[in-house]
Amino acid sequence: MNAPLLVGCDFSSSPTRRKPVVLALGHCTGDRVVLSRLERLESLPAFGQWLAQPQAWIGGFDFPFGLPRELVETLGWPLQWRECIAHYAGLTREEIRNTFAAFCDARPVGGKFAHRAFDKRAGSSPSMKWVNPPVAYMLHAALPLLLAAGVHMPGLHDGDPARVALEAYPGLLARELIGNRSYKSDDRARQTPERLIARKDLLHALELGATRLGLRLKLTNAQRDALIADASGDSLDAVLCLVQAAWAARHGAPRYGLPQQFDPLEGWILSA
Repeated sequence: MNAPLLVGCDFSSSPTRRKPVVLALGHCTGDRVVLSRLERLESLPAFGQWLAQPQAWIGGFDFPFGLPRELVETLGWPLQWRECIAHYAGLTREEIRNTFAAFCDARPVGGKFAHRAFDKRAGSSPSMKWVNPPVAYMLHAALPLLLAAGVHMPGLHDGDPARVALEAYPGLLARELIGNRSYKSDDRARQTPERLIARKDLLHALELGATRLGLRLKLTNAQRDALIADASGDSLDAVLCLVQAAWAARHGAPRYGLPQQFDPLEGWILSA
């Protein structure tokens, strides 16, 4: 049997040629995660079309798959995941920003945002955050495309079992390997030698398999050079998600490494 196609996705809620959606495609051979290639998609329709293709894959996607239960309950939105996402998709970005800003304004300093149950464990930003990073808009742009494509999201939504989409978070794996060192920036002025060295160290650790996931990344010299050269870190983030997808694939259906119990409204991040 052929090894399943693995996908790691670094997502942009407003993709362009300069800032595309980046897909890292590969497969597992034993404990090695082999990067086959990178694909760049310059629009949301192109991403939706990719998702809908009739091919089997297991993917880790770097955007939230759910909103905090505390937020949803406070706003009086539907408490079932599918209905909640449908309601959320029907809002404009301006409505989202105004609603979430009002929610935060009514809360005390130090506790403005609502969090999902695993945010602290994963070190992830609140999925209601609309700036730095705008993950609320990423959720708003991406999840309707996953639903329209009919993919399977374990624990949240039953879809095509051949196309399995899971929430990944590259920062979780990166911090395990290089601590809190910054390795990327979209701002050219901040694309420093220190961040270049951090990318090199991060890739070296991935290739050594120095993670609790028990997997080693396999790259060609050209791939390694390209990942180091991408100072935005988008390509490297896609590869980090690819490694998390490989971890999920090793665990297999039906849970793909997800815990037995998690909030079916909020979702869960792979390997958190």
